[in-house]
Amino acid sequence: MGLLAVVVGFLNDRAPNRSIGAIVAAAFISLVVLAIILNVLSQLLFRNPREPPLVFHWVPFFGNTIVYGIDPYRFFFGSRQKYGDVFTFILLGKKTTVCLGTKGNEFILNGKLKDANAEEIYSPLTTPVFGAGVVYDCPNAKLMEQKKFVKFGLTTEALRSYVPLIAQEVIDFTSRCPAFQGAKGTANITACMAELTLYTASRSLQGKEVREKFDASFADLYHDLDMGFTPINFMLPWAPLPHNRKRDYAQRKMAQTYTEIIQARREAGGEKNSEDMIWNLMSCVYKDGSPIPDVEIAHMMIALLMAGQHSSSSTSAWIILRLATRPDILEELYEEQINFLGADLPPLTFDTLQGLPLNSQVVRETLRMHAPIHSIMRKVKQPLPIPGTSYTIPDSHVLLAAPGVTSNTDEFFPNSSEWEPHRWDAGSDQATANEEDDEKIDYGYGLVTKGASSPYLPFGAGRHRCIGEAFAYVQLGTVTAMMARHFKFRNLDGVKGVVGTDYSSLFSRPLSPAEVQWERRPQGKGEKAFLDRGRTC
Repeated sequence: MGLLAVVVGFLNDRAPNRSIGAIVAAAFISLVVLAIILNVLSQLLFRNPREPPLVFHWVPFFGNTIVYGIDPYRFFFGSRQKYGDVFTFILLGKKTTVCLGTKGNEFILNGKLKDANAEEIYSPLTTPVFGAGVVYDCPNAKLMEQKKFVKFGLTTEALRSYVPLIAQEVIDFTSRCPAFQGAKGTANITACMAELTLYTASRSLQGKEVREKFDASFADLYHDLDMGFTPINFMLPWAPLPHNRKRDYAQRKMAQTYTEIIQARREAGGEKNSEDMIWNLMSCVYKDGSPIPDVEIAHMMIALLMAGQHSSSSTSAWIILRLATRPDILEELYEEQINFLGADLPPLTFDTLQGLPLNSQVVRETLRMHAPIHSIMRKVKQPLPIPGTSYTIPDSHVLLAAPGVTSNTDEFFPNSSEWEPHRWDAGSDQATANEEDDEKIDYGYGLVTKGASSPYLPFGAGRHRCIGEAFAYVQLGTVTAMMARHFKFRNLDGVKGVVGTDYSSLFSRPLSPAEVQWERRPQGKGEKAFLDRGRTC
């Protein structure tokens, strides 16, 4: 009351030198201070024992948003020490309940559709980017059908055909990219891997026509569309901001490009002559007997490219950055190829890729330490008891799972802060202890491993588990093998360790620029023949 009396007295002061602006400023500051005091008192005096503990915060509405946004994992681990595996924090005015550990992952990621909903969380952000009628802008049953169409398009035979295409893209890119000219030099690996990932994904998944677009204005459109994932769009996805206007224009132009490709293929007639995803979707039919509209195929292509590009580009960048700190592992990768394939290093194939276990372990270990998505959210649909606790989460809350916490915990991965691919060596206690369970479930797009009880979940779990997981491992494995075959990497002189992580987007990635030194290796006879053949195509 003393504070209010001061404010009232100040407002009543009609001294000639007192400006209206100063009065308004003082009143505003006083109200902010009062709001902070009431917010703190409510946390100290009115805790609900039936709900998870609330992470302390000073400012109402903003709550813990800034601390969480700067470094989610530091926030998660710090809160875990104070409050345990289950706690609630304020994220832009929304009470967000975090459930950590394998039990927390299981609870959220394998939650029933009637209890936890992803569409309500992500649709406002993703629909303007992907387009209408796909992913989170449709009933869950339709989404499961769409996932089935895409999943069944990623057959072993399709993946087999992708490896030579991805390998050739790596060769072409590193031959023409200004950052890789000459015998040695430096490169901003985050930018390079982002560009390379677009080429490899578009060529393998979406066909030659789409890949050729990326040498022109299509890449600029992609960049403008990507800006739709900025954090402010969680709150203001439809605001008439400059980056949103560019996003909307880019979405229309990219969708138009895809539909033109589809229509040209239909007009040409004949059977499909490629394993790319566009051909696959053109022949798919929903359960009600209707074919997928061309515009939905276009929107699914945008979603497939956007979602996969972020995770694969960040992971491939982390792989190079980690190898630059461990030249010994990089040389092991090179020797592994020579020992398995021969000194002349013939062209890489899907089958030979399976014979490079350390190469796969490098990908796996990098995904363990650098999960592309740090937070997986669901909207609570009805009061939800948390098993093993006395807590019930109200339907006003959002649920948040963070599988990256378990994969960076010594409980499951001793010395978890060390990047050590050999922890996954065949038969090791570590590899055996962290295998996924064999229980499978069908959410409507084919049997998948339930898997949420595993501490290693870089692709999520449950009905929203990433269907591009098999492709991602093939893409990342091929890129890693080809880069190890052609280059030596090391940190810049005087630099130790790796760069920090950029959490400013929905997808976490290395802070840019992240430069490494590189040196070209000599070409083997088989590889030189492959290069020459590629140049004549």
